[in-house]
Amino acid sequence: MSLTEKTGPGPEVRSAGSTGLTPRLRLVLVVLLVAQFMLAVDFSILNVALPQVGRSLGIALDDLQWVATAFALCAAGFTLLFGRLADLFGRRRMFLAGLAVLGLASLAGGLSTSPAMLITARVFQGLATAAVTPAGLSLLTTSFPEGPARDRALGLNGALMSAGFTTGAVLGGVLTDLLSWRWAFFINVPIALGVLLVAPSVIKESRPSSRPRPDAAGAVSVTLGLLALVFGFTQAGRDGWGSALTLGPLAAGLALLVVFHAVERRQQAPLMPVAVLHRPTVAWGNATGLLAFLTETSLVFLLTLYLQKVLGFSPLAAGLSFGVLGLGTVVGGSFAPRIIGRVGTRATLIGGGLLQAASTFALLGLTTSTGGSLALLLVTTFTGGVGNMLVIVGFMITATSGLPDHEQGLATGLATMTQQIGITLGTPVMSAIATGSMASAAAPDVLHGITTAVTANAALVLTGVAIALLFLRKPRPAATPAP
Repeated sequence: MSLTEKTGPGPEVRSAGSTGLTPRLRLVLVVLLVAQFMLAVDFSILNVALPQVGRSLGIALDDLQWVATAFALCAAGFTLLFGRLADLFGRRRMFLAGLAVLGLASLAGGLSTSPAMLITARVFQGLATAAVTPAGLSLLTTSFPEGPARDRALGLNGALMSAGFTTGAVLGGVLTDLLSWRWAFFINVPIALGVLLVAPSVIKESRPSSRPRPDAAGAVSVTLGLLALVFGFTQAGRDGWGSALTLGPLAAGLALLVVFHAVERRQQAPLMPVAVLHRPTVAWGNATGLLAFLTETSLVFLLTLYLQKVLGFSPLAAGLSFGVLGLGTVVGGSFAPRIIGRVGTRATLIGGGLLQAASTFALLGLTTSTGGSLALLLVTTFTGGVGNMLVIVGFMITATSGLPDHEQGLATGLATMTQQIGITLGTPVMSAIATGSMASAAAPDVLHGITTAVTANAALVLTGVAIALLFLRKPRPAATPAP
């Protein structure tokens, strides 16, 4: 799909060249990355605080999952729809509107006095995330020229998405223990306000000069399909994999996605043109990215469960334990561009995936004893974070490079959806596997459920390695722009 942008990279970008950025572009980069980092933090900041939330508002243990699920359903289900609306009506407009909703919803969440008020706030936080994330990433690609500048910006974006999830786990524990779980919501308010004050003056509007007819059938089918899938995976953790409330939504979700694919093949202005998926770098690059985001972010949930339910750690201690994972993501993100420059994206994807898989399999050595288990957890989460970040940066570059200009926006939108769905589906999937393997809430049974899920997690990482090994090839020389 070819769209003529109302505003694209102007003289300022071109004068900056491929190796340097003007001061305004650096500010644009900072503003967009701060917003994306905040959204990533939101995915995990309440994980370690959920028990305190339940006690404070009188939410039963079985119903606590809805605090996370209400957010996840909306964040994943509406990403493609809002991304398309941003393309049609203005990406900056959608970005700013989403941030305003996020700030208000976060304020309401922190002031919640009932379960209904809290769940409603989480719904609007999820909707805001679905609006801001694709709009922000599209603004990122339209603000920077294709080449090293855009690769660097996309790499930083992917790194901060992963690091933000880890930071959320750490920050959630610190805020809950030192202040209150309510500050996991309140912290968003000044950040959102700050971005809203700065962004309008530094980010230019970006939208097509003509508006094609909205793809209503595609929007409805993909949104309902993603909602059904997330709901089905969530119900699996509560009612088991054989439950009608699990199998029904999962089957409906898959059927609706098949309908979506059929609809898109016939639309003149499709929500997601399927032809671009015929490109191996796009199709298989997004597959590896989906598994990378799904596995490492859900591992944070599993290890939070382990630290609190098996070892008896406080939220503060559990949160701080993930500091080494955050350090690993920083190290991996820092070295990824250099490694990719030397060995290429495919080798980086394979090597990073193998490192992450080995680190995840090592977690099968965790026991109910604190001593050796804590040391093992700290070492393996660090090395796993390094490996995962190598994969994520490699994915962002692979899935958005080697394409003609008119397909860049679509490739970026797909990468956005991939990271959103990966982060969103990871916790429900691993929660379903873990809880389905637990005979009781006793520490040994909880540990058994966690190790079962860790095994599945590592197997998914190896699946990503196999995809990169078998289906991703070195780009053809013709695909490289002439100097």
